[in-house]
Amino acid sequence: MQKIIFFDTETTGVDNKDFLCQLAYKIYSPGQAKDEIFCELFKPEIKIPAEASAVHHITNKMVENKISFKDSLDFDKIKNLFEDENSIVVAHNAKFDIAMIKKEGINPKNVICTLRVARALDKENKIPQHKLQFLRYFLDIEIEAEAHNALGDVLVLEKLYERLFDKIKKDKNFNNKETLKEMIEISSKPSLMYSFSFGKHNGKTLEDVAKIDRGYLEWFLETKKREDPEDEDWIYTLKYYLNK
Repeated sequence: MQKIIFFDTETTGVDNKDFLCQLAYKIYSPGQAKDEIFCELFKPEIKIPAEASAVHHITNKMVENKISFKDSLDFDKIKNLFEDENSIVVAHNAKFDIAMIKKEGINPKNVICTLRVARALDKENKIPQHKLQFLRYFLDIEIEAEAHNALGDVLVLEKLYERLFDKIKKDKNFNNKETLKEMIEISSKPSLMYSFSFGKHNGKTLEDVAKIDRGYLEWFLETKKREDPEDEDWIYTLKYYLNK
């Protein structure tokens, strides 16, 4: 039986050297009377810096008596669950959370990234940004959930997924299986971004910047390739607008 697993992590930071300190998931299994919910803190291999605690409010004191994720009693169960060929793992900006659990030895087979799906459906660039909590309020998703807490984010993620699923299903006249396949397909490819939400061209479209400041896009592309080669979305986007 197919399972949809909505999951999120909180971490010590956003770099390759960082580790998860909290993992939460909610499983939707058709036909089951109740969804399974999991949320637990783990002791990361490095200290949680104040900058990270300021975002998710998890402190070193809170995890000092916890064990690491890989050494926990939950690890084998989560690994088997996430790697099951009948499981579809859903995350927002999935490449980040997937990278964190891959570092722990978990490699999901089927992944849906709601960030990439949301971007793909926003073809007219009507949404200023596609971060999870921004979409929550922009799309009027009504739910009681604490932001920047793994379980709170999971609950918002589930509702966002439902909105995206319903839109694809309706717009393309798909059945449920076809809709899931489409979401997995979109998630497997780099997504095209339409505007800057930072820097000197904040608020401008990539198309306009390519006309007025091509050199900036050239510089940004080379910087990404050198310093952040795993950022597929930005590298794909910059090459697209530079016709490379």
